[in-house]
Amino acid sequence: MQIDTSAGPAAQAPRPFYRHLYFQVLVAIGTGAAIGHFYPETGVALKPLGDGFIKLVKMIISPVIFLTIVTGLAGMGTLRGVGSVVGKAFGYFFFFSTLALIIGMIVANVVQPGAGMNIDPATLDASKVTDYATKAHETTLTGFVMDIIPTTFTSAFVEGNILQVLFIAILFGVALILIGDKGKPVVALFEAASHAVFRVVDILMKVAPIGAFGAFAFTIGKYGIGSIVNLAALVGTFYLTSALFIIVILGAVCALNGFSIFRLIAYLKAEILLVLGTSSSESALPSLMDKMERAGCARPVVGLVVPTGYSFNLDGTNIYMTLAALFIAQATNIDLSLEQQILLLLVAMLSSKGAAGVTGAGFITLAATLSVVPTVPLAGMAIILGVDRFMSECRSITNFIGNAVATVVVSRWEGALDMERFQAVMNGARDDQHAEAMPLRGAPAGLQLGEASAD
Repeated sequence: MQIDTSAGPAAQAPRPFYRHLYFQVLVAIGTGAAIGHFYPETGVALKPLGDGFIKLVKMIISPVIFLTIVTGLAGMGTLRGVGSVVGKAFGYFFFFSTLALIIGMIVANVVQPGAGMNIDPATLDASKVTDYATKAHETTLTGFVMDIIPTTFTSAFVEGNILQVLFIAILFGVALILIGDKGKPVVALFEAASHAVFRVVDILMKVAPIGAFGAFAFTIGKYGIGSIVNLAALVGTFYLTSALFIIVILGAVCALNGFSIFRLIAYLKAEILLVLGTSSSESALPSLMDKMERAGCARPVVGLVVPTGYSFNLDGTNIYMTLAALFIAQATNIDLSLEQQILLLLVAMLSSKGAAGVTGAGFITLAATLSVVPTVPLAGMAIILGVDRFMSECRSITNFIGNAVATVVVSRWEGALDMERFQAVMNGARDDQHAEAMPLRGAPAGLQLGEASAD
């Protein structure tokens, strides 16, 4: 497949910079920060703008996931490729999620951002974190697994539970594979519907700057930039560690797979800024799936890796968990042995899955971990409650970039990445058309996943 970069002047004329989504979101974040800082009450009052935009995006997430996975799996024509994608994706998730936990623990021990604070746990107000602790106890691993099964076929869509929608979509896609030609009319209908749904995503992205403006104005107005000064060591250490994880660890993974982490970040810059503005990686989930497919990743891989990654590939959250837990221990002068730290890491590996998908999951997951490891006082979470919102933005961005990298890497491992198109898009070619689908290993000869479609 060739990417046409030589179309006529009218077709290829670059848009003015002010019409690009990333520029509009950047201006919105800056304006929101200024209003939140100088007029904090106004900033707090703008919260509905951010909440409204996130609700709009969550409204469309379920149909995006369902249609992408069903049409992708149905196009595979065989179950062999499904198992291969799932196995490789979860192997990737487990390795890098665990690595993120270990890196957070190492950095906390080397930098020791909480050392010298000398806080007496008895003086902390535990009531501030009671709600988070309650939610943490409600999201056990067993409860998390059981919650994947919806009450009814439609309840998953009504409640907007990503993993439930994913579960139903996989079952439905597998069923279409098994019935063969009889399912083709359904697949054709869903293919047409998917184009309409992604057009809705395009429409919603037009108001993304308004959502980012309201959300960031609220964050600065509510918590104030000055609130991070006393805990600057923790916030700075977390941001620096996350940046190094992205550039060094994920950068090395990208290099080994033939592409640049910096070009991928540049390609997704509008979505990254949106995540920064809204402090939610979910706000960019539909757009990420669309752009990964446009860049040359096969639809089934995108449909399986991205939604599952949002619950199981939380690099930023995992770095935060061990770093924040050890920060609390250091701040309260609690000396944890290596064995206790390893126990903390093992518990975090499980609890990071149990609280996935819950609003404020990072903080809730930390509460779940500390409640199982009583050596570190749960009340110590009150120390970082004031700056958690600022760290939430970094968690979300790191999670988002980690899932983008995972999608490309698993696609390449499966032979389901159009490398020529991907490199062209990374080098700045326009992605106005979806990539021609790549056959997965194990698919029947000549099988193509989906169809090229112009938007």
